[in-house]
Amino acid sequence: MPKTQVACPQCRQPILVEVQQIFDLAQDPLAKQKLLNGAVNVIHCPTCGYSGMLGTPIVYHDPEKELFLTFFPPESGVPLNEQERQLGPMINRVIDALPAEKRKAYILQPKSMLTYQTLIESVLEADGITKEMLEEQQKKIHLIQRLLTAPETELETIIEQEKELIDLSFFALYSRLLQSAVAQNDEESARQLDKVQKVLFEKTEVGKELYKSSQETQQAIKELQEAGKDGGLTREKLLDVVLNAKSDAALSAIVSLARNGMDYTFFQLLSQKIDAAKDKEKESLVTLRENLLNLTSELDKRMQAEVDKTKELLESIVKAENIEAEAEKNLENITELFLHVVEDEIEKARKQGDLERIQKLERVMIVIRKAMEPPQEVKLIEEMLALVDKQDELEKFMDAHQESITPELVQLLNGILSQAGNAQDEGYQKFDQLYKAVLRYSMKKNLAAK
Repeated sequence: MPKTQVACPQCRQPILVEVQQIFDLAQDPLAKQKLLNGAVNVIHCPTCGYSGMLGTPIVYHDPEKELFLTFFPPESGVPLNEQERQLGPMINRVIDALPAEKRKAYILQPKSMLTYQTLIESVLEADGITKEMLEEQQKKIHLIQRLLTAPETELETIIEQEKELIDLSFFALYSRLLQSAVAQNDEESARQLDKVQKVLFEKTEVGKELYKSSQETQQAIKELQEAGKDGGLTREKLLDVVLNAKSDAALSAIVSLARNGMDYTFFQLLSQKIDAAKDKEKESLVTLRENLLNLTSELDKRMQAEVDKTKELLESIVKAENIEAEAEKNLENITELFLHVVEDEIEKARKQGDLERIQKLERVMIVIRKAMEPPQEVKLIEEMLALVDKQDELEKFMDAHQESITPELVQLLNGILSQAGNAQDEGYQKFDQLYKAVLRYSMKKNLAAK
């Protein structure tokens, strides 16, 4: 994305901001996600610490939903004719990028959004998320904030007052916040969220059900792991684990983890049990078989949809004029499944003797392999860690790579060490030893230079 120099709204210092004004799902499948996540057009001022959204003209296009929206920040005070003059080239870029056969009537009449909030609501409404649903979610967010800041003695009272808001969607939202705090290493927030969640599990009916289901699922996963230890997971052992599952959630977890074992032979074993059973037991096993068939079918459909989507992405990269640039643009979409699909396509192309396609697919893999390589600093640290107990060899290594022993490397090591865990841990001690050795070497190098 291009960078634009703007003045910080708080301290007026000039700062560079990455600006995205066109969100076209026809060109970028992640455009909607970027807009809704608020991950673009954000100002972070290094001088005063201000953080906020940059008011900028926006054009949004979703061809599948025939949605073509424009937004011009009202606080800019720009006259209407000037707004149209600035938005015009962006609208034309979207239209020009669309194949002629896909240009429908909606594309000629983009809808103007008066506020940024209206823009977001219109995008969500096209996905079936109404304003009322958004307001409901906002109430749940406010409730979570209230619970997190309230004294522990008041939690039960607040939960009782707001029990109508505490449903499955509330817990789903709460879980996402907890996962986000853990992912960002925000230990304080994660601790508080976990503490309040325990109260919610204990004091609400929905929470009690979820907790019970969670425990049963964990137990099923544990049994599955235990079954696979001695001699591997056989179909007979898998069937025993399935028969012992205490809930639909536990059964669903087993299917997602052991789908490959649920083949024709597995269902034959289950059918034999059904034939040998009587009355209520037989009825229960028949229901179990139906549930398993439904779960495996749904999982297969989801997996196939994911494979189809991944293949579409690969084809869009391979057909691009600049394969390398397109692959780099989509690196955040590269998953383990994507790598398997590329490998399968290369094998298929080899069998067909399609040298041109092999060459294009290999170009994609080269970009991915390069992106997966650790940064030079990380490789250097890994190599030095392997020598940390051999002081002479470490010294020689640093002599051979002295141009890489920079103050920035010392700072990186110090930063990693400050975020590390237990000081009694062997890994921590080795890293501390390396940091001190590199710091000494760096200081000696600086003194010698003087």
